[in-house]
Amino acid sequence: MKKELTKTYDKDGNLISPKLSGDLKNYLIDIDGTITEDIPNEEPERMLTCKPFADALETLNNWYNEGHIITFFTSRTEEHREYTERWLEMHKFKYHALLMNKPRGGNYHWIDNHIVKATRYKGKFTDLTTQLKEVEVFED
Repeated sequence: MKKELTKTYDKDGNLISPKLSGDLKNYLIDIDGTITEDIPNEEPERMLTCKPFADALETLNNWYNEGHIITFFTSRTEEHREYTERWLEMHKFKYHALLMNKPRGGNYHWIDNHIVKATRYKGKFTDLTTQLKEVEVFED
């Protein structure tokens, strides 16, 4: 499914990276500990036997059906790609891309030239709500 991108320009009229049109979102979603139990790379034999969290499957597939982009982003290594793709297919997750080799260790701090919204998974996929929180920004 091809997504429409909107041309975007900086204050000087130079073309910059495009944005998704409308209210579409790019969801970047972790696998282990977020859509299924937390399986370490050191135990790949468990990767095909773990079960998905039911609320994750339903929620993510709904987002996909609404037209949002679903990309799984995992600390699993490239050697675990086949197991991971098989598991996603076996459980009927709909997605657009799978990115392997996310740095391990947590405490992520994402720096980007685009707005990045982060949602910490706390055990259940529910409706997303908007809350005002303190964030770190670069000084002007």
